[in-house]
Amino acid sequence: MRKLGILLLVSVSFFGYSQDKLLTIQDAIRGYHLYPKGLYDLQWLPGGSWFSQIRITDDGQVIEVQEIDAYGGYRVSGRTIIVSIEDVNSSLADEDTLTRLPRATWLSDKEFQFVSNKKGYAYNIEDKKTRALTFTNEIGVESPQLFADGSGMYGETENGFGYSRDNRGNEIASTTDGIVIGKAVHRSEFGITAGLFPSPSNKLMAYYEMDERMVTEYPLYKLIDTPATATMLRYPTAGAKSHHVKVHIQNMTNADAPVTIHTKGDPEQFLTNVSWTPDDKYVLIAIVNRAQNHMWLNKYDAKTGAFVKTLFEEKNDRYVEPEHTAIFLKSDPTKFVWWSERDGYNHLYLYDVEGNLIKQLTKGKWIVTDYHGMSSDGEKLYITGTKDSPLERHLYCVDTKSGKSKNLTNVSGYHSITANEDCSMFIDNYASTKVPREVRLLGEKGAVLEVLHTATNPLSDYKLGEMELGVLKGKSGDDLHFRVFKPIDFDANKKYPVVVYLYNGPHLQLVTNNWLGGANLWYQCMAQKGYVVFSIDGRGSADRGFEFESTIHRNCGEKEMEDQLTGVEWLKKQKWVDADRLGIHGWSYGGFMTTSMMSRNPGVFKVGVAGGPVIDWTLYEIMYTERYMDTP
Repeated sequence: MRKLGILLLVSVSFFGYSQDKLLTIQDAIRGYHLYPKGLYDLQWLPGGSWFSQIRITDDGQVIEVQEIDAYGGYRVSGRTIIVSIEDVNSSLADEDTLTRLPRATWLSDKEFQFVSNKKGYAYNIEDKKTRALTFTNEIGVESPQLFADGSGMYGETENGFGYSRDNRGNEIASTTDGIVIGKAVHRSEFGITAGLFPSPSNKLMAYYEMDERMVTEYPLYKLIDTPATATMLRYPTAGAKSHHVKVHIQNMTNADAPVTIHTKGDPEQFLTNVSWTPDDKYVLIAIVNRAQNHMWLNKYDAKTGAFVKTLFEEKNDRYVEPEHTAIFLKSDPTKFVWWSERDGYNHLYLYDVEGNLIKQLTKGKWIVTDYHGMSSDGEKLYITGTKDSPLERHLYCVDTKSGKSKNLTNVSGYHSITANEDCSMFIDNYASTKVPREVRLLGEKGAVLEVLHTATNPLSDYKLGEMELGVLKGKSGDDLHFRVFKPIDFDANKKYPVVVYLYNGPHLQLVTNNWLGGANLWYQCMAQKGYVVFSIDGRGSADRGFEFESTIHRNCGEKEMEDQLTGVEWLKKQKWVDADRLGIHGWSYGGFMTTSMMSRNPGVFKVGVAGGPVIDWTLYEIMYTERYMDTP
């Protein structure tokens, strides 16, 4: 029998003194108070030398604004401004009364804007005065979003979307059943999270129109009603007819009719990643064919809707999946950054507005997970990526001339970064298997200027199982990272039942060097009940490159199963595992994998629990299913 290669990366014990509490199932599912505390709603103010957060005090929430003192060694100077709900209400006088503190949307380093009782306001944190903005919400906008310049607001309405700016309000609504306006389309695939796209000047609004009239309707029954009532839902199943999408542009400074973008082509194609050029003149749309193996980044005239040119194309025998809009450089608005997996890994490329490739900005057998910006001279690029380890996230500074990168967060762990305007300072929110959470202020070169917050271990009073992270060598030769929780009071001479928890599908990674190894409290709850809980990220899971993730193409459930069985084979070799008492559980793609493992590997597992599984791919949505499995 072939030997399994294993290297244990880290073993973490949560034991200490006086740890005797046990988690309830309510703690495991809804125990938010048992996760490490952080700093909430961290934002850099315009200008980059102040940041704000929401702080919880004994008297309720306050907005705390702190200044970075450049002359005092770039540290938090001690100059702090506190804004309470009483402060805001006092400034409003008789105009309005807030019942909760609004989320700050900063206009400048002195003012934030908010909407209350259908009116727009700006609050000055220095003189503690509020001024009315020139817009109202008389058009029924739900969850209004504010234009960055304070000129107005916009958002979805019941039948479309509305906007209000400079005392002019309007609603663009659908009058035809089956046509949806201003909402996210294509089942929110391709990184689509919104249906409204304001231009940089906030004078024009690009928006989606989705015609679903050709899509089959299915009834959703509300069984608590007597008799049961049905709501009809249009759902595009694989191989069936899909909805048709258009993009329009509304000029919000006048009452002119909207302009339609002339996308042409197959009406079932996907219109993704809508973005504006900085001068408001053009709209870029990444067009993907229904087969999802060809993408065109097209440029359109925002005034007429006319097609201007295709900037570039991407093809792949498996699939292309653009998920990010073009990011234009502040230092040079004629250039933009584009994300692509064309070389096998998610990297960044620099283009000009005519579609000429200037250079590949990042490269290597690792992926970029976030883009933070460039230095004012365009010579340095700041990103988050996996160069050091696929289990970790680090901030890197990339020299755009040499292509060399430097890790600015060299402490092992999972770093989430918030950069100021010119990327001269960063707020680093990080955790690891050993660190519950720490929030640090970093300088341009990664130096820790100040530790802003250190979380205590919220589980210090609980009796927890030991956790290990490790790596197995799969049959394909790939490294497969796993995580195992052992029962409390673990005895290596005893045998324990095992729950294999899995997902093993695209866009998700279970095992990371994060707090609890990226797991939640349910794993520890099961460990307290005497179970070993095991997870492994096999081929098909995210953040390991295109080949690793796309290997499931046209074969969902094959390579993933092989890698999961590699994990099972390792488990059975451990003397503390009861090989006759293995269970398996997963949700969504993990539910599909649970049913696949149970039905195609009889006798391996005693029980399986499949949450929300895809049982028949012909009944799942077009966008996801056809990318991986084609049409029935």
